[in-house]
Amino acid sequence: MALCLGQVFSKDKTFRPRKRFEPGTQRFELYKKAQASLKSGLDLRKVVQLPEGESLNDWIAVHVVDFFNRINLIYGTVSEFCSERSCPTMSGGLRYEYRWKDGEDYRRPTKLPALKYMNLLMDWIESRINDEDIFPTRTGVPFPKNFQQVCKKMLSRLFRVFVHVYIHHFDSICSMGAEAHINTCYKHYYYFISEFSLIEPSELEPLKAMTEKICN
Repeated sequence: MALCLGQVFSKDKTFRPRKRFEPGTQRFELYKKAQASLKSGLDLRKVVQLPEGESLNDWIAVHVVDFFNRINLIYGTVSEFCSERSCPTMSGGLRYEYRWKDGEDYRRPTKLPALKYMNLLMDWIESRINDEDIFPTRTGVPFPKNFQQVCKKMLSRLFRVFVHVYIHHFDSICSMGAEAHINTCYKHYYYFISEFSLIEPSELEPLKAMTEKICN
């Protein structure tokens, strides 16, 4: 029998602290609306649609932060099985390998163990979420013109976590009874990026079979 979400994804397994929205802000209200829709049992394809009268950038911001929290939690759950020895490269099977490049410490695509890659990835995303110039929290402060491009890059890199977890750690996920929860998280993520064309279809190839299985 599958365990409840709280049992499977315990707080001590969180990869890093969750990012939260400030109560009283528009984004907090949007977040509550999105969570209420998720819990209502509505079709996830409808849940991800932009609510009437709401800003697309705000809707994207809310979901990027939420997916960061959820995917961070998923990886935190399997990170004990993801060592430099077991996963010497950040890969998705034999066909796909991801190399890290951030333009700062890693100016060229660099081959890294999956655990190191994940740490750098989460740090990279967290720094952007906390950057007021990218994710403004003050009322009336506009998003930057390249906001959606930045979010596309973040979501694209978060997809790689799903690739690695599904291909290399799915047995561990199943043994913990967490398969249904991760499938639901992936479906939510997939429907959202598809609704707003936030990732190129070619980037989704590593999980094409899994996507057809659980999202169609």
